[in-house]
Amino acid sequence: MSQILSTHRLQGKNVLVTGASSGIGKSTALLYAQCGANVLLAARRLDRLQDIVAQARQLNPHGAHQAISLDMTSNEDISTILQRSTFPHIDILINNAGLVKGIEAVGDIADDDVALMYSTNVTGLIKLTQILVNHFKQRNNGHVVTIGSIAGIEPYPNGSIYCSTKHAARAFTNSLMKELISTPIRVSEIQPGLVETEFSEVRFRGDTDKASNVYKDLDPLTPHDVAEDIIWVTSRPPHVQTASSLIFPTNQASAALVARPGKSGV
Repeated sequence: MSQILSTHRLQGKNVLVTGASSGIGKSTALLYAQCGANVLLAARRLDRLQDIVAQARQLNPHGAHQAISLDMTSNEDISTILQRSTFPHIDILINNAGLVKGIEAVGDIADDDVALMYSTNVTGLIKLTQILVNHFKQRNNGHVVTIGSIAGIEPYPNGSIYCSTKHAARAFTNSLMKELISTPIRVSEIQPGLVETEFSEVRFRGDTDKASNVYKDLDPLTPHDVAEDIIWVTSRPPHVQTASSLIFPTNQASAALVARPGKSGV
């Protein structure tokens, strides 16, 4: 680890990472373990989490790491998460769980897809954050990090529902930061552009060819790239709060402005 990251501030911290079974969540959990933190990995796919916990223990054998089932659409899963955890407290919440389903235009979007995206990306996020904010207030310390998206800044065609969920998450996170201004509790949002994960496979309902075409002729961000930014934001001194961090691959300048090297135009 580079000295500039000052990751010593993360040693012994207890970190809850949602959506930790793959992609950004997995990379973030493992990087926290490498930095000496204790990681509570939460996601629906408990079998995958157990494998990642084993990797975390190799990186930080003296740390405490736990896998816990969490469906962001389940009130019971969310409301009992602290009781089911073996951690005495949580220092950092990484709100990473989220999804997009389909690319249908307005008028053709299925009600079930709308409900799933909102219950996961908005309602579930709000419920979990409220629980952790109350927990942080009791301790007068903590850090909430929401993994947003360029979609929460700039809507694009055929992404109306997903974009609106990310706008909602951004507004919620920004309001929360203002509410907590008189406390030591910090609030941040990370807003990635193109990141190559399983995300596009879910968007295209398992069509791996369509998903891979999203990144064709590009050098997109990796989950590790985003994880490094999360680590940086949460390892700042206590008086430093990174309100938001917008991250693009070099050949992206907005949601729609993407250059494919070797190709004409954008």
